[in-house]
Amino acid sequence: MSPPVPDLRLYLVTDVDCCGDRGVYETVRSAVAGGVTTVQLRDHRATTRELYDAAVELRELLVGSAVTFVVDDRLDVALAAGAGGVHLGQSDLPVERARAVGGPDIVIGLSVTNREQAERAGELPIGTVDYLGVGPVFPTTTKLDAAPPIGLDGLAAICAASPLPCVAIGGIGEAQVDEVISAGAVGVAVVSALCASTDPERAAQALRGRVERGRVGR
Repeated sequence: MSPPVPDLRLYLVTDVDCCGDRGVYETVRSAVAGGVTTVQLRDHRATTRELYDAAVELRELLVGSAVTFVVDDRLDVALAAGAGGVHLGQSDLPVERARAVGGPDIVIGLSVTNREQAERAGELPIGTVDYLGVGPVFPTTTKLDAAPPIGLDGLAAICAASPLPCVAIGGIGEAQVDEVISAGAVGVAVVSALCASTDPERAAQALRGRVERGRVGR
């Protein structure tokens, strides 16, 4: 078997602080109803048990849907909770080892910030990495250790150099979707645009619509 091809058109990265009193679960439920296609559980402050419990809740929420569910950084938690995959950074477990441990059926995403990293990922055996998260494209406040913004030119260069599908992340809202898709991204990953929204379902509908129109016009 092989992992399902992740639908990266509208990719939600969770943030506990941005979700506020509504919480991550309700935010995800609402955003998925509005058209989110992939969900990444990200919580660097959670204990392993807290992250596992949250992952199980989201997996159960998304059962039967076409939404891809991945856990940020933690392959162990992703596998234990039965998530669809894991998203790894450059300083996390090497993707080759993640694939060896996780097997062929999980989705593995990799964050890249420059063309060299993207090219190295593209040179790995086919099936090692399923997609790239590219950015931050614009300045962002939701990830304290984020690299400097790469801009639209940096995004375009990475998308052109990589054989893997690229989802853009970092400072992206509805106003930035058109130019990000035009630069070559297959979709957008957002945090505050959905987690901090007063109506995640409606915000997701608007973002998904912009992505779809951008993809048609590309």
